[in-house]
Amino acid sequence: MFQKKRDIFFDNLTMIAKNLQLASQVFRQEIDTPADAEEYAVQLKTVEEMGDHYTHEIILALNRTFITPFEREDLLGLSLKLDDVLDCLEACASRLEIYNMVEIDHYMLLFTKNIEECIQEITYAISHLVDKRLSDMSKHIHKINELENIADDLLRDSLKTLFSNCTDAIELIKRKDIYGMMEAVSDSCEDVANILEGIIMRSS
Repeated sequence: MFQKKRDIFFDNLTMIAKNLQLASQVFRQEIDTPADAEEYAVQLKTVEEMGDHYTHEIILALNRTFITPFEREDLLGLSLKLDDVLDCLEACASRLEIYNMVEIDHYMLLFTKNIEECIQEITYAISHLVDKRLSDMSKHIHKINELENIADDLLRDSLKTLFSNCTDAIELIKRKDIYGMMEAVSDSCEDVANILEGIIMRSS
């Protein structure tokens, strides 16, 4: 009979998480089908713009709402860091299209898998946050931290291999840039994890 009152902050955080998952799927399609990179880059730009909309809704709500589900600074910080993940992913997709990167190498596939796993862990964590099961977020936060460390190692390994084997200067520059941008997506996911960890600490 009585429906639970919807929370605009949690609603939009849920939509941001779902939108991030969609972005991850589109990015994977671009990696798997590099010949269609332009099409997928355009799709990801549309997804990124939708993410901006959800973030803006949270900022508007913060400006007009007195009581929030947790600290205002944490809500704003979390929203902006989630938006950073999407921005980084969209920029990476765009760069792949600009560089006409039709030969996707082993390292790019590994970076993509790392990004997918990071975003999946973010989705789990946001779901627990919305359900107010803060203690359940910890394992996902730790997993994101582990994945970011893996991405760091992957960047070092990929650059070492690239500088050892690539003799085409232009190709070297392009791939070095792509590796760095892919690793930056994992960095931005760790920033989200840090905000979530702070929420747990301040709520305990």
